This record gives sequence, C-alpha cells and structure tokens, in this order.
Amino acid sequence: MNQIDLTEKQKKARRSRNVALGIVLAVLAVMFYVVTIIKIGPGIFDRAM
Repeated sequence: MNQIDLTEKQKKARRSRNVALGIVLAVLAVMFYVVTIIKIGPGIFDRAM
C-alpha cells in the first residue's frame, strides 16, 4: 500500500495538536465535574456509603 512519510515539521505539528486536544478534553472533564458538584451541592460528600 501507499505509505505517506511525514516530515519532522508535520510530525511536530500533529503532536502539538494532539497535546492541545488532550488538554482541552481534560479541562472540559474537570469543568463538567465541578459544575455537577456545584449544581448537586457539597452535601453529596456527606451521604452514607
């Protein structure tokens, strides 16, 4: 099959995009968690297990 070889510049750009996307996803996950805790209230931690 045809294999495309990326230049170092393209590899670095791809890695930078992947890192940026990972950071954005992590921030969104934390943001959803914080918003959920705020909406439910801090009393969620006081319930019996």
